[in-house]
Amino acid sequence: MFKKTRIKIVASIMSILVLLWAGTLGVIYASSYFELSERNKRMIMEHADMYVLSKPVDGLPPDLHMKDNGKPKFSDTPMFQLSTFYTVAISYDGDILEIKNNQPTLHTDEELKNLSFSIAQGSKTLGTENSLLFYKTDKNGYTLVTFMDNTIIHESATTLFRYTLIFGCAAMIIFFFLAVFLARKIVSPLEESYKKQKQFISDAGHELKTPVSVVSASAELLSREIGDNQWLANIQYENERMGLLVGQMLELARTENVLSQKERIDFSRLVNGEALPFEGVAFEQGLSLQCDIEPGIIIEGNSPQLKQVVSILLDNAIRHGTEKSEVRLILKKERNSARLSVINAGDEIPPEQRTQIFERFYRADPARNGEDKHFGLGLAIAKTIITAHKGRIEVLCYDGLVEFKAELPTV
Repeated sequence: MFKKTRIKIVASIMSILVLLWAGTLGVIYASSYFELSERNKRMIMEHADMYVLSKPVDGLPPDLHMKDNGKPKFSDTPMFQLSTFYTVAISYDGDILEIKNNQPTLHTDEELKNLSFSIAQGSKTLGTENSLLFYKTDKNGYTLVTFMDNTIIHESATTLFRYTLIFGCAAMIIFFFLAVFLARKIVSPLEESYKKQKQFISDAGHELKTPVSVVSASAELLSREIGDNQWLANIQYENERMGLLVGQMLELARTENVLSQKERIDFSRLVNGEALPFEGVAFEQGLSLQCDIEPGIIIEGNSPQLKQVVSILLDNAIRHGTEKSEVRLILKKERNSARLSVINAGDEIPPEQRTQIFERFYRADPARNGEDKHFGLGLAIAKTIITAHKGRIEVLCYDGLVEFKAELPTV
């Protein structure tokens, strides 16, 4: 139980950290990407607007620079001056008018020419090809394809992202061990308190066992001396209830603290055998017991404890079943699990009580104080046994029915 709690705490802490880390990085990188993209777009468009042919071409109007609108220009910034641009001017007939390539070692004229023809024939005016941001514009007489080299920017961004991931993963590993440490510190007092509670129940049960036996023997001897007596009968009744409570407390402590021996069990046969005596019990309560047991279901477990689970669930269903209705016992194999369901007609259990119903001494009806010789330990014992067998148990309410469903792994 506490192991699962520690795992949930660690998982919660790590989930929050990962979400915060991923969200922060996502916002930073997304904003940086859009800002960089917008800046590069403005720079390449400004470079294209500034472009003029080195030599006038017959039949073409003179090139005009962009008009000064009073806004800051990227051409005046160091970023613009340090950027690498390539331009290819193509006539409407498909002839190359001019190629400006200041660094032919990076991209050859032939490479730029072929890429420009492809872009000129395409529909896109702005995009990226092979780490080159391109912009296509009509210069009133010819088509200009401008390229901006983003190789260094891409490599820098990739390097930054790689190191961010490396250091982020290293930080997450450190935070993971820190979360494990914190989970242990958080759960440790609860675990210690739970152990003391279990120890108290065990010690109290053993301490009460002797006086209960003495009172029972003394009351029996006294009844032989004085015969029937109302006060003595009350003592014997209450002592019997106390004996049952002590027995259940000791059973719960033994189930929780002692590792039981497990073996291969024909669970179908065990359930069928345990259900037979309850047919008469159900009949006396005005109910009928219907069994639907799939044969040949084999599990690994402790036979006496599993019999106790079946007995607890059937007894609970019969005691709370509506008169003249039926109690159904179903055992089916589903994939790698054996599903044991005990269903009775009865009042719906409120949702807030369905998780508490398996706790020790919990009673859905607080007005009932054990007069029926049940003290709210049966379902707690059943859950402890099921959990020890690596299974799970839950209660479901639907259509006026209450179902206690237990699942156990099969062999």
